[in-house]
Amino acid sequence: MSDKIIPITPINRRSANITEGKSRAPNRSMYYAMGYEEGDFSKPMIGVANGHSTITPCNSGLQKLADAAVAGIEAAGGNAQIFGVPTISDGMAMGTEGMKYSLVSREVISDCIETSVQGQWMDGVVVVGGCDKNMPGGMMGILRANVPAVYVYGGTILPGYYKGQELNIVSVFEAVGQNAAGKMSDEDLKGIEQHAIPGPGSCGGMYTANTMSSAIEALGMSLPYSSTMANTHDEKLNSAKDSAQALMEAVKNDLKPRDIVTREAIENAVAVIMATGGSTNAVLHFLAMAHAAGVAWTIDDFERVRTKIPVICDLKPSGKYMAIHLHQAGGIPQVMKVLLKAGLLHGDCMTITGKTVAENLAEVPDTPRADQDVIRPIDKPMYAQGHLAILKGNLSPEGAVAKITGLKNPVMTGPARVFDDEQSALQAILAGKIKAGDVMVLRYLGPKGGPGMPEMLAPTGALIGAGLGESVGLITDGRFSGGTWGMVVGHVAPEAAAGGNIAFIREGDSITIDSHQLLLQLNVSDAELAERKKGWQAPAPRYTRGVQAKFAFNASSASKGAVLDLY
Repeated sequence: MSDKIIPITPINRRSANITEGKSRAPNRSMYYAMGYEEGDFSKPMIGVANGHSTITPCNSGLQKLADAAVAGIEAAGGNAQIFGVPTISDGMAMGTEGMKYSLVSREVISDCIETSVQGQWMDGVVVVGGCDKNMPGGMMGILRANVPAVYVYGGTILPGYYKGQELNIVSVFEAVGQNAAGKMSDEDLKGIEQHAIPGPGSCGGMYTANTMSSAIEALGMSLPYSSTMANTHDEKLNSAKDSAQALMEAVKNDLKPRDIVTREAIENAVAVIMATGGSTNAVLHFLAMAHAAGVAWTIDDFERVRTKIPVICDLKPSGKYMAIHLHQAGGIPQVMKVLLKAGLLHGDCMTITGKTVAENLAEVPDTPRADQDVIRPIDKPMYAQGHLAILKGNLSPEGAVAKITGLKNPVMTGPARVFDDEQSALQAILAGKIKAGDVMVLRYLGPKGGPGMPEMLAPTGALIGAGLGESVGLITDGRFSGGTWGMVVGHVAPEAAAGGNIAFIREGDSITIDSHQLLLQLNVSDAELAERKKGWQAPAPRYTRGVQAKFAFNASSASKGAVLDLY
């Protein structure tokens, strides 16, 4: 993998830049206008990338964390420079045209951070984020800029409750399907809708936000225990301040992100993703983060790690518990210690604390507490192998991603029900037109075709709600929410818009999904496929201007992380 990132000079690079040379006076004048004093110019200038917004509960509680980070920076002798980064709420945009901007926002966030840190010549950066794409976008920007950095996750949301039932965001999507199937009253649907999200924080299961926060902790780029704290709890506020102070030590020691994010560190993070039953989106995002870090990591590496890492956490969407329950049971450090003792982690990897993984975990018990069952002992796992399988075959020669745990039988062959958009597929489910044994095909929804590779939580939630989650397959070149479970396969590559074989499936064709053989197969002959391809042309772009057009034009395959700079 090529690496075109320009090396960064040591600490106080920005402070030196504004005090040297003929441009010293005008550069300094801009800072005096903001209240700087003479002594401030000898201090490291630290960016705080603040994802606060009232767009989504995931980010509505971030301002207090950004303020705490600023306090931590100043207490440790630095100058804080705050700048904003945007977010798109996956949960709010789901099922709409707005969902196509979600993955695009990952690139916008990373560009904002790289641009601000490099353009303002900062000595370090704290990134504060909440919703799904905040984490990979923030990490990609951090890795491109490669100045000392720390990630501060906004925290998980607490469970909601209705009629004694514990709720989360996925409860709402599944309730829609139950209501449409006549299994839930309108009154109860409204009650679940009104009580599922009780306050600020990111979606509460081991969905994409909590998956990525946990993985970034395992990667070594955020403080131990910080990834599973609740946004509303005081420890989250204290952790944000502690994170900023840890960053200041990293600035002093010139410990940079690409010193931490090595191939071995990525393997640690992926091991934790497998052990916790994390989101399929982690595959796409870690491919992109590895690319930003200049680390050789392919889609096949996920399968290599999967086969040796058991699922030891019983977490939603396919399990019982939420992220806050994982935190109460010992958090990611306890999961990592179990894996480390089993020889399944690289303990010598450096972390943002200035200590190695093994040093960070030295005081953590070797085995989980007996009074909880969120984290299982290594010899009593939920599943013997990881849950994110890479399927290949004539429908996905570059690979596709399936979440195979929680299913009674992860093998099926059935007739294709073909849809070229998400909305018509959802309507077919709600109208009762999809039957047990069908394999739904949702295509032209990949990085280029969507564009933006939207998530399919609305149709998959509707299938679960209708009682079809185990008996109907769904394959797509789009993505799935971290809250999705069922007989589903996403990230099919090459995508339909790039001429992948998913474009040539016809209604009623036989399709096999076989997670045991890691197979995704269209059961027609090579000759028939070749005949269908004759004269095929890529569809006209859905967008011809703006960020969607730029994304569609530049996006690589999902098997490469759908990055925009793979030249």
